[in-house]
Amino acid sequence: MRNCCNHNVVLPPIGVDRVPLTVDPTSTLLGLMRASSPTSLTTQRSFDASYENIWTIGGQPSALGKFEEIKEACKGKQIVMFLDYDGTLSPIVADPDKAFITTQMRETVRDVAKHFPTAIVTGRCISKVYEFVKLSELYYAGSHGMDIKGPEEGHTAYTKGRKSLLCQPAKEFLPMIDEVHKVLLEKTKSIEGAKVEDNKFCLSVHYRCVEENKWIEVAEHVKSVLKGYPKLRLSQGRMVLEIRPCIKWDKGNALEFLLESLGYGNNSDDVFPVYIGDDRTDEDAFRVLQQRSQGLGIIVSKTPKETNASFSLEEPLEVMQFLRLLVDGISESEFPLED
Repeated sequence: MRNCCNHNVVLPPIGVDRVPLTVDPTSTLLGLMRASSPTSLTTQRSFDASYENIWTIGGQPSALGKFEEIKEACKGKQIVMFLDYDGTLSPIVADPDKAFITTQMRETVRDVAKHFPTAIVTGRCISKVYEFVKLSELYYAGSHGMDIKGPEEGHTAYTKGRKSLLCQPAKEFLPMIDEVHKVLLEKTKSIEGAKVEDNKFCLSVHYRCVEENKWIEVAEHVKSVLKGYPKLRLSQGRMVLEIRPCIKWDKGNALEFLLESLGYGNNSDDVFPVYIGDDRTDEDAFRVLQQRSQGLGIIVSKTPKETNASFSLEEPLEVMQFLRLLVDGISESEFPLED
């Protein structure tokens, strides 16, 4: 079994997505919650408009409109596909337990995996995202890349002759995460609409269905609990507070680990990684692709944003259209399956 090395605890730098626990949540954490959240759940477009407050306006050309250029750039190379789940393969919904993938999207991802090694990289735990996707031929990187598992030999041509794949760099934090999960469940149970999701190596505190005047209670509970756990850090997502171990590992590390595991380490010239995601946590992967000067990142958003991605798609429907173009428009003669 191929595993990844252990990583020491590293205190992250304080930034927009890493809230210092010593700062009053009414001035910092609550402000971020408001800035990254819509005041109502009327339409996805209204949500994206409010999310503009965190990501500065930028400009990325449509991956659909530039598909011929993308096709030419990856010609003769092995595509490796990396896909976020929520907001990329499935729409953002009020109840995270109901973020179902459509049958058409599932079949499209299945077809992509027949041609290219394909991984789901998500903040959710592997077991939960697998319940949605139900494709055993994929690689799964759950908990923001802190739990990576490859398909068993025989499920895909890419595992032929390779050892089974497992990477859990934050394994030592499991008891701590479990403890914090129990405490937060108790602390937030009286707040209607609040949901604490156990994603194995991280926790997600959802406040999408909480009345806005109650957000301060959610923020205060999370802040007070984490004061006793300095080895955990807090980050802000789409109407969710994420609690993760303070280790130097993210979706970018997961991307590099999977490429190396597939035999494409050291900036191999014959590989073309494609990463599609909609969240700030996906920026770590986009950044890695920039640093490697290799492949491309595609951000999923209805509004232009400052990002490390090179191209954009507006919504999961466009993601499916792009993936179908890859499957239908690129022949196996141009991109042969590995033996």
